[in-house]
Amino acid sequence: MITLTLPWPSKDLSPNARVHWSRKAKATKSARQRAVLTAFQAGWKGMQLPAGRLHLWIDFYPPTKQMPDDDNMLGRCKAYRDGLAQVLGIDDQRFISHPLVRAEPRKGGEVVFIITGASQDVHP
Repeated sequence: MITLTLPWPSKDLSPNARVHWSRKAKATKSARQRAVLTAFQAGWKGMQLPAGRLHLWIDFYPPTKQMPDDDNMLGRCKAYRDGLAQVLGIDDQRFISHPLVRAEPRKGGEVVFIITGASQDVHP
């Protein structure tokens, strides 16, 4: 099991956002770079992972008490997911996503990624 905490993703990455394509592209690039840099600094580069599918538990801790939609949050975190897969050297299709929006707000908001092997199908 490996864990990584990233900041709340930009609202420009929301599937419901109506922003200019260049603004969304800039936000996507920034989010992916942040995920790559954070995972690299955490020592994820070259990490040995179990074979087969991997469970990607995504815990969303919103910045306020307002609960976001989990489908929307998955879309907002796609760039994070791609960046993590890049650092791990795997195809992101190996991930089985399990989003969970927590009722506990955290200052600024956070997204906690937990990766487990396919045999561990219960949230750690």
